[in-house]
Amino acid sequence: MTNTSQNTLPALDEEGGMMTIWEHLDELRSRLLRSIISLVVAFVVALIFASDIIRFLAEPYTDLGGRLQNLEPTGNVVMYFRVSLMSAGIIAIPYITYQLFMFAAPGLTRKEKGTVLRAIPFTTAFFMLGVAFAWFIMVPAAFEFLFNFQSDVFENQWTAQRYFSFLTSVLFWIGVAFEMPIVLYVMARLGLVGAGTLIKNWRLAIVLMSIIAALITPTVDPFNMLLVMAPLIVLYILSIVLVAIAERGLKRRLAASDQAGRS
Repeated sequence: MTNTSQNTLPALDEEGGMMTIWEHLDELRSRLLRSIISLVVAFVVALIFASDIIRFLAEPYTDLGGRLQNLEPTGNVVMYFRVSLMSAGIIAIPYITYQLFMFAAPGLTRKEKGTVLRAIPFTTAFFMLGVAFAWFIMVPAAFEFLFNFQSDVFENQWTAQRYFSFLTSVLFWIGVAFEMPIVLYVMARLGLVGAGTLIKNWRLAIVLMSIIAALITPTVDPFNMLLVMAPLIVLYILSIVLVAIAERGLKRRLAASDQAGRS
């Protein structure tokens, strides 16, 4: 035993040895640096296509006959870089997620590592599926309602700053909501949640989903809130199915391990 044992964290390095605090901090620095570099590279790429991205994101509004307003001298420049940064984040998020996993990996068992690592592509895919749902279904319906609401009284000309902030917020949170089945599946694989718990608490889940839908929905009309609620309910049912599958697999592994231990 060395005198550095007090600086040891309960984590193993790639060779199976214990990592000290300083090694853990060095690993954190390395992962953060790689993540920042990936974000910078993605940001440079996004800058090249920023004008096209802005025009694309403005389509749900311009297709309704609106024209985005800029009320500040530097507002257009700020939006140019903000949209570029947002796009860079979307491009780099899978790699950043992988780096986060690699930092946490020494504290996980081999089976836990495999479970989480396999879930990363599906988490990204479900996030993009949620963004696609919001873009193609929810956003057009919501914007048409907002743009035409009391149009005989108000002239709806939205500012670019509010529009892009509003749009990206909706796309992001719908994308996050669509990750629910994968997150719960991973938790079930790790033995943290069971299908019985989800079924038993379905009423509470409905209430929570209603609150989430109300917060995410950009309008106050029940139609658009239903557009958010319906997929959330479907995702919850899918979560129960996936958790049940993961639960059965976990029970089989535990039974096999117990039988092997007895023999």
